[in-house]
Amino acid sequence: MYNVQFPGLGLDLQIDPTAFSIGSFNIYWYGIIIGAGFLLALAFGLRVLKDFGIKTDDFIDCVIAGFIFGIIGARLYYVIFRWEHYSQNLNEIFAIHNGGLAIYGGVIGGLLAGGITAKIKKVPIPAAFDIAVMGFLIGQGIGRWGNFVNQEAFGTATDLPWRMVSENTGGIGVHPCFLYESIWCLLGFALLYIFSRKYRKYDGQIFLLYLVWYGFERMFVEGLRTDSLYTPIFNLRVSQILAGLTVIVGIVLLIVFRKRTSKAVDKIKTETGDTNSRERLDNKDA
Repeated sequence: MYNVQFPGLGLDLQIDPTAFSIGSFNIYWYGIIIGAGFLLALAFGLRVLKDFGIKTDDFIDCVIAGFIFGIIGARLYYVIFRWEHYSQNLNEIFAIHNGGLAIYGGVIGGLLAGGITAKIKKVPIPAAFDIAVMGFLIGQGIGRWGNFVNQEAFGTATDLPWRMVSENTGGIGVHPCFLYESIWCLLGFALLYIFSRKYRKYDGQIFLLYLVWYGFERMFVEGLRTDSLYTPIFNLRVSQILAGLTVIVGIVLLIVFRKRTSKAVDKIKTETGDTNSRERLDNKDA
């Protein structure tokens, strides 16, 4: 049980990381929140996938592969950059229930596995990535509240009105980094979804915008975190470096592809003469 306060906002909360227990087995809010974020992202994907020229069965196959390897990637990323600890405690490598998942590792693992599955299923990979990253923003925006419940992933000391204080912060006010990222991700989802409906010119454009949007935020918020993973050689924040690279890559490719106009859903319309791409894909699913 944590006593969490936001003194500047007049909030005083009692937070129990355990949602409920079945015998000696505990069910934690962290897992429930992460699961809720995944299910909402999945529901969103199922709602819009046919606007991107993707069949339901193929999409679900990509999601399953992406979810499994996303978890593996998130854990592997964390273990690699904490190898000094895990090399001496090999039995803890698979103890995911004790924490230790890195979001960038999850994104990389999920995109790789989902992309390979899309290639095998002949799904337009850029279009699949467009849907995936909007789903990521939903999942990240909701999932960060799991960090709040666990009182982790917070930042350095601050006296800002929205500072957070708890036992885990040592009784001092800190940046609630979970809140910063949650707001940024949910705002990003709303903006990218609107863009996808009104202004998207080619498959992959939403993915590139995600790289810039999320990377920009992560460069700054990661600098506030007190639990960052560091490179073993130059002692630099791994996620901050990766975030900066994704911003640069995203901006460069957006400029390179600025004149591109190519969407899988438009190709389906052209090939079939069917202006209702959703109906066409429904027939394929059948």
